[in-house]
Amino acid sequence: MRIAFMGTPPFAVPTLAALHAAGHEIAAVYTQPPRPAQRGKKVQQSAVHVWAEAHGLPVRTPKSLKSAEEQVAFAALNLDVAVVAAYGLILPQAVLDAPREGCLNVHGSILPRWRGAAPVQRAILAGDTETGVTIMQMDAGLDTGAMRLVDTTVIAGKSAGELTDELAEMGARMMVTVLSDLSVFAPVSQPETGVTYAAKIDKSEARLDFLTSAVQVERQIRAFNPVPGAFFELDGERYKILAAEVVHPAETVAGATPGVTLGDALTIACNPGAIRATRVQRAGKPAMDATELLRGRAIPKGVRLA
Repeated sequence: MRIAFMGTPPFAVPTLAALHAAGHEIAAVYTQPPRPAQRGKKVQQSAVHVWAEAHGLPVRTPKSLKSAEEQVAFAALNLDVAVVAAYGLILPQAVLDAPREGCLNVHGSILPRWRGAAPVQRAILAGDTETGVTIMQMDAGLDTGAMRLVDTTVIAGKSAGELTDELAEMGARMMVTVLSDLSVFAPVSQPETGVTYAAKIDKSEARLDFLTSAVQVERQIRAFNPVPGAFFELDGERYKILAAEVVHPAETVAGATPGVTLGDALTIACNPGAIRATRVQRAGKPAMDATELLRGRAIPKGVRLA
């Protein structure tokens, strides 16, 4: 099929790679423009941009698709279908309508649960036991389009990073399957019940809230690993907790105050319960096991973490 691919972050790369490997004709790759990134603010191309150029695919980086000029250029591609995976730009109706088979999206949830920007993180925070990928026929709504294929996976103790990588590979396989015969994977309307919205993650949510339960704090740690990173502050320095274990799930530890360490192994009281950090990162330092951190920076019992 003649395809335009539209995606930006690493999540989208497996789908582009799978379409390319399956022999589809990639007429154009749309991705967000290069932007300043990281501390040096050096302008960097998106992960999709880098992969596409390395494989000789034509790349387009419009800041918006709202102009008539961009819409005419898109229509001129004479596409069978457009495939979208975490592109980051709104597709106007003229773009949605231009390909003969419309636009198909790789969405990282079991729709209609977790429509929106951060389905992986919200699923972990909510304590969902499973999530998955929906291949969706896009319409003008926010992830409201009909579903062509759904697959699931268990969340278990996975971090957002691990789960995102898994869903990216799953979505790539599913998209190739759907495109192999669109008539077999006909669109089915989403259920009207069970709709939830996955709001974009605000960096303020990453500050660890030890006034919540140990179970919820551990979810917070997994949901924000790798970015923005769940953190606490001590003596004006920020420490990210990248992984932790729940050591007291539901009972209140006798005499414990939420946010105060219970020993010298970075066990922290919650409300109720307690967690023990196992993987941490100081500001400007590489990630390390908590035991390694504590050898160089002791955090004894009774220290309050903010």
